[in-house]
Amino acid sequence: MFDLALFGSLFLTLFVIMDPPGITPIFLALTTGRPAKVQRRMAGQAVVVAFSVIAVFGLLGQQILDYLHISVPALMIAGGLLLLLIALDLLTGKTDEPKQTKDVNVALVPLGMPLLAGPGAIVSVILAVQNANGVAEQVSVWAAIVAMHLVLWLTMRYSLLIIRVIKDGGVVLVTRLAGMMLSAIAVQQIINGVLQVIEHA
Repeated sequence: MFDLALFGSLFLTLFVIMDPPGITPIFLALTTGRPAKVQRRMAGQAVVVAFSVIAVFGLLGQQILDYLHISVPALMIAGGLLLLLIALDLLTGKTDEPKQTKDVNVALVPLGMPLLAGPGAIVSVILAVQNANGVAEQVSVWAAIVAMHLVLWLTMRYSLLIIRVIKDGGVVLVTRLAGMMLSAIAVQQIINGVLQVIEHA
């Protein structure tokens, strides 16, 4: 009743896209100056928002696409291009960290969405749910989604400790590696989308 390979594949894809080590300094920048208790609460809120958005698209993704008259190959190509742009930013270190806003709950926007539940994660989840056949594969897909959000919560919950351990250099290294892997995933997704367009032409 469980497909370990599918679980691992989707978990790795979401890990690269949602980038828990890379989100750590951004989370700290957005929540700086707040008490530790408030930071922990905001970490939980951000993960709940991200999971809610991902779950909605996972459950209703096809209906949303049908309503907007968007085909899956088009979504794959568009998502691949967006992922490629994100990957290039990660590789070149040109990501813009949002500035702190004390009057807004940053756990909701921009942290929960679009930083965590961004277009890349949404596209990946829609395709994974759509391609999952049978109960075992569906359970594996949703287990990977839940596990990824648990990792995100733990990462932000203990972000101060993680920064002390891996230092700024470690964050940069992990971010560059994530960018390289994400670029390969993006190119493959574009290729798959183009092939599907050719097959249905």
